[in-house]
Amino acid sequence: MNTLVSETVPAVGDAPSPDPAPRRTRVSGIDRALQILDYLYQTEKPWTAYAIAKAIGAPLSTTYAIIDDLIARDLLSNRGDKTVWLGPRLYHYGLAYAHSLDFLGRATHEMHELCREVGETVQICGRDGDRMVVLAMADGPGHFRVTSEVGTRVPLNWTASGRLLVGHLPDKERLEIFRQSAKMSPTERAETDPALLSGLARQALQDRLCIQISETDFLVSCVASPICDRTGQCVATISIVLPEHKVVEKRDYYAGAVRRGSERIETALGWRDP
Repeated sequence: MNTLVSETVPAVGDAPSPDPAPRRTRVSGIDRALQILDYLYQTEKPWTAYAIAKAIGAPLSTTYAIIDDLIARDLLSNRGDKTVWLGPRLYHYGLAYAHSLDFLGRATHEMHELCREVGETVQICGRDGDRMVVLAMADGPGHFRVTSEVGTRVPLNWTASGRLLVGHLPDKERLEIFRQSAKMSPTERAETDPALLSGLARQALQDRLCIQISETDFLVSCVASPICDRTGQCVATISIVLPEHKVVEKRDYYAGAVRRGSERIETALGWRDP
């Protein structure tokens, strides 16, 4: 079996040296393994070893050796078409980590309570860089089904939760995030203007409510409220995902329900006074 190897690569930004041998810095096998896992996670699709090596700037031989090791340890899986993807062992690590989080446990409990109260799909969402990610989801009892699943990542500007998740940031930082990440949605109805998005995000957090109608998927709406810690930072959101016409007909009902849900989570975690 191969072992995780290390290699040397030219150090970035080194000053010229009179020594004829160039200075080099060591990249450990674990660092390369993390680069491989991060690249797969960030791109959300399988790749060949050659493509991965090129993307992360690693020697092909090193990349092949580390990928073989990761496959042997179930940290990667071989897809059979020369591409590799994240392995089943990572799923078990993720479950163990999720179970250790008091926040997610509390939020998930309230998610199911809100789902029963309103009879609609409810999600807990967080931020991963310039993306919103679905952390947990409870399906509503009706025939309406949301296309997203736990782990789904979409641009921040596509969703009500995405705007709330950056609403607490300083104006310049929030504006820069939207400048770099705002993209056209499948329905072409999601706002993409960075300045407008920045203002909407700030106002949504102040209102503790953001509503998105058919911006990501046609006829699908989202009513979200922030889950904020003691410092006012939005660490996650709770949202109701439902058909567009229901929001139009009963906006205040869903807005009140999701706000109460987020407040209960904050109170349970000690972030809000009873």
